[in-house]
Amino acid sequence: MVDRDDLVKFTIPQLLRWRVKTSGDKVAMREKDFGCWNCITWNEYYDLIRKTAFGLNKIGLEKDDKIALITDNIPEMLIVSIGAQALGAISVGIYQTSLPDEIQAVLNYLEVSAVFCDDQEQVDKLIEVRDKLPRVKKVIFEDPRGMRSYRSDDWFMSIEELYALGDAAREKDMERFEAWVDEGSPDDVCHICLTSGTTGLPKGAMMTHRNYINMGVQLTKVDPLEDTDEYVSFLPFAWIGEQMNSFGVALATGITINFPESVETAMEDLKEIGPHFMFGAPRIYETIRSQIWLKIDESYWLNRKFYEYFMKVGEKAARYRMAGRRMPLSLRFQAWLGKVLVFVPLVNQIGMLRLRRAYTGGAALGPELFTFYQAIGVNLKQIYGQTEITGIAYMHRDGDVRPDTVGKPLPGTECKISEEGEILSKSPSVCAGYYKLPEKTAELLEGGWLHSGDAGYIDENGHLVVIDRVSDVMHNKQGEMFSPMFLENKLKFSPYIKEVVIFGDKEDFVSALINIDPIVVGKWAEDRGISYTTFMDLSQKPEVAELVRQQVADFNRSVEKEHFKIHRFAILYKLLDVDDGELTKTGKIRRKFIREKYADLYEALYDESVSEKEVEAFFQYQDGQTTTVKTTLLFYTMEEDA
Repeated sequence: MVDRDDLVKFTIPQLLRWRVKTSGDKVAMREKDFGCWNCITWNEYYDLIRKTAFGLNKIGLEKDDKIALITDNIPEMLIVSIGAQALGAISVGIYQTSLPDEIQAVLNYLEVSAVFCDDQEQVDKLIEVRDKLPRVKKVIFEDPRGMRSYRSDDWFMSIEELYALGDAAREKDMERFEAWVDEGSPDDVCHICLTSGTTGLPKGAMMTHRNYINMGVQLTKVDPLEDTDEYVSFLPFAWIGEQMNSFGVALATGITINFPESVETAMEDLKEIGPHFMFGAPRIYETIRSQIWLKIDESYWLNRKFYEYFMKVGEKAARYRMAGRRMPLSLRFQAWLGKVLVFVPLVNQIGMLRLRRAYTGGAALGPELFTFYQAIGVNLKQIYGQTEITGIAYMHRDGDVRPDTVGKPLPGTECKISEEGEILSKSPSVCAGYYKLPEKTAELLEGGWLHSGDAGYIDENGHLVVIDRVSDVMHNKQGEMFSPMFLENKLKFSPYIKEVVIFGDKEDFVSALINIDPIVVGKWAEDRGISYTTFMDLSQKPEVAELVRQQVADFNRSVEKEHFKIHRFAILYKLLDVDDGELTKTGKIRRKFIREKYADLYEALYDESVSEKEVEAFFQYQDGQTTTVKTTLLFYTMEEDA
């Protein structure tokens, strides 16, 4: 039996081989296809990786070569990645939403030799920039639909053809694969993970086998997992959040990874699986919360009253649970009653009944949202890290969940705060640096510490409190400091508000551009007989403006400091979007970009004589097409007592 700490001595393929020896017939992966769940055991998983490695080698992939993956969540994303890693090659994840020019820039920067795509949509993006990809030798696709006309071009190959090529090569040299696997070292770079790219071309963080496996081992020291536990893979593979689970946690624990039928059915498929743990960006939990609000709003009058009453009880009980304190007997009974009558049926409907723990990371989540989930019985906890430290470095412990912090360091992780207030970390999960960017690597790892770029402090309980990005912390004209991210998250707890961008650096007051939630506000408008056509039309309705004004007024009354209050706001006529460059691939606000793009709106927010402005709404779609629409944007000033 291998000690858990000894797992970091393996590479990812070596650890997979060990899993085969210890539990080869257990289900490693499950995929939903045409409505049926199909199982892949650890034995079958390893066999697929073996034939993939042989096949990739036959098409010319060798040690240190790169293969990029542009794919939805399917088993092949892991099979191809680990198959390449078995050869000593390096996998790269690229977001499926990337445009052709973005893909071309990344492939050339990382010197990619082959690309794996899941379907024709992604293949067509490569065709569009093919003449600018001199290093790409082969494009492999998984879904053959629509690919018939490409079969005569030897630049393309189906995954089945790759498997067949691998099978034939394996017949000639059965032992070669094991030799490849044996040659690997835990400190070899196995994957390049792209940073979120808040400014320009993303950087490629060079991740090692040890990075991923150490993170999986240390995480499960805090929150143990059983090899019978289920996980649903629905996060983009290009994001470190998915890699740390599918590479690190899955191989360190032997859990089963479940792949939904499609991105669109992921939440429904989650209900069928009933996972034991879940990880997602804040936007996912905000969306689920909005769906819960809608379910309650559409329910009977008595159900709504029960929900309102027991939610208050649940919030009180949650504060005891999060702090690890014993509840008074009367509160314990009321919380139990609320759980039985209201929250168990509700949580079951959203597929979270078996969840022991849910994690959120990638961006901060407002304290109110934490309390909401804990109140309904979902053990939601914050994790904190970044791509360069394999996603997780700090996390809440059960019974010590403090909604305004990100918890304590994982075992084996050191933390300190620089004189400038920047969060610095040390861990075996820190990456090897940025690919072909020695100066950026030196800045990242200066003094042997990972420089996060985030401002924060360690509180009296040993918890890390993240304030904001060092570059994003703002000061008003009076020099008073505030965190735009903190204010944004607090305002986003309103079910009617989807996104907020806070301004106020070196200004007299705080202002905001606000996105309404189209689903919740749309339902609210329909219930009141307010007709609308498009999101733009809905966002500019006077009744909606009054609704948002009430949310801002409630926010202003809830903040402690006067200079936190929002004095002026406007409701944006479009949703902030990745395709328009306003959000990163992981949903973070690109604050500087938005400030420049909407410079005229920013100026109007700080000119109190302006109450409306004619603007041209520019939209860019995923296929690269654009359109422009003219509209009138209204600006609102809050009363002093609001």
